[in-house]
Amino acid sequence: MLKERIQYKRELPIDLLVADVEQYPLHFHEDCEIVYVMQGAVRLRDGYYDYDLTAGDVVIVNDGEMHSITRIGEASNMVMMLHVDFEYFSKYYPNLRNSFFDTEYVDSKESLDVLRSILVRIILEMLQKGYGYEHKIIEAAHNLISYLQADFQSYLVDEDNAESGRQSRRNKVMAGRLSRITKYMYENYDRKLTLNEIGEKEHLSIYYLSHVIKNATGLSFQDLLSFIRVEESEKLLLSTNKKIGTIASETGFSAVRYYIKHFEKWYHMTPQAYREKYTGKAMGDESGADLRRCTPTEIEALIRKKFPEDKDKAEYSKYSAPLIVDIDLNGDFEASNDGGSALAALMSRSVLKPVAKPYSTIISLGEHPLASGDNYLITSPAKKGGDIRSLSVLVYNFDAEARKQLLEANKTAQAAELIREYDKEQEFLLRCSGLSGKFRIARYRLTRENCVRIYRRLLEHADTAHIREEVLQKWMSLPSVEFEEFTSADTLNLRTKMNGFSAELILIDKI
Repeated sequence: MLKERIQYKRELPIDLLVADVEQYPLHFHEDCEIVYVMQGAVRLRDGYYDYDLTAGDVVIVNDGEMHSITRIGEASNMVMMLHVDFEYFSKYYPNLRNSFFDTEYVDSKESLDVLRSILVRIILEMLQKGYGYEHKIIEAAHNLISYLQADFQSYLVDEDNAESGRQSRRNKVMAGRLSRITKYMYENYDRKLTLNEIGEKEHLSIYYLSHVIKNATGLSFQDLLSFIRVEESEKLLLSTNKKIGTIASETGFSAVRYYIKHFEKWYHMTPQAYREKYTGKAMGDESGADLRRCTPTEIEALIRKKFPEDKDKAEYSKYSAPLIVDIDLNGDFEASNDGGSALAALMSRSVLKPVAKPYSTIISLGEHPLASGDNYLITSPAKKGGDIRSLSVLVYNFDAEARKQLLEANKTAQAAELIREYDKEQEFLLRCSGLSGKFRIARYRLTRENCVRIYRRLLEHADTAHIREEVLQKWMSLPSVEFEEFTSADTLNLRTKMNGFSAELILIDKI
């Protein structure tokens, strides 16, 4: 099957593959694909063009375009292939399916750098799958689409008219009109279609319409229509056994000779020669892609190497070892004697009072400690296993070195600086066996940004800031609270991923 159907996961309107590609056969799909070569070199065939791409190159394959990817040379590569679900995002961007995106004629290094930055952020969120990562990915995808429409939208199909392509991107009114025109042409290419028909539909004179199309694409109306027909015929050539004459007729050509003439113009060979050369090299059930999926470790290592100067990206690659806590609430389980003394010693310090509210909250509950460590405390109203219907879980994100420095800090400004500079990530996983039933889970999150803002408001004089700025600073220092429900057969697993100095207090109650 030549047409590749992208299977998007529920609530995640993008699909991502990062791989070392030997050969990804000719295929097409309904949604846009962004190809980002992160390492090595590949050849991308997109329509009638071949592109030799090396590390750093980004190419956008628009929906419906035939394309393939082949390794260049013997060295390994790393290629990101990102698909965007147009059906989902069209709710927010009505003309999305009519848009044509192109990176070839963008001569701004800054524009491409920003595009790569957005792509890297999506890759890292997909790899790490932290709590609420779907929301972050969708947010990043919205930024991606907005940026594509602002800087990479084009209607260019002729390499000799790069300037007209750039002009069309800057004219949003004309872009909307061209979207309607090209969409109509793609929907009606298989019949007799005239410039007059489209002019009446758009309420434009034939002369002006012809000028608009020529200016935007570098082609006359008839040449553009022939290009669309040839492009669509490629799918029939490779996915069916239909005769060349039949394909010519079904794609709107009045005679086979005209079809062959225009096909040779764009593909530099006859339709039959093209069929013989590429049949069997198309994406199908039996001839799939020859590639190796890159591991998260490989991808993150390359990103650390390529983007060492970007602090935001570097944050994603700084990890502490996962913190895993197992609690068996069955049988003779009893409350801990420790009572969270290590965490208490830290949070009782006056310089940490601004970020100690999650700790003081769990202490105010007056519950019995079940387990504790340097940066976590787990409590319950019940003393023994079998009686436990509620749990309280508090975890802070800092490592042993940060703990030592915070214990030695004597001034609030010193503690604020340590908290601002701490940028490691921590995964916390709690596995509680002996809990069955339906539970309500409330999460109180104090993020790294919240902590920094709290200290900033404390250290700066409020009267030096505009009242509106003070309100915004206060909002940004407020933690977030989220609720969810979970049904457990015997074991309840709680996972959170924290970035920088931060805290999370989780209340679990049986319903």
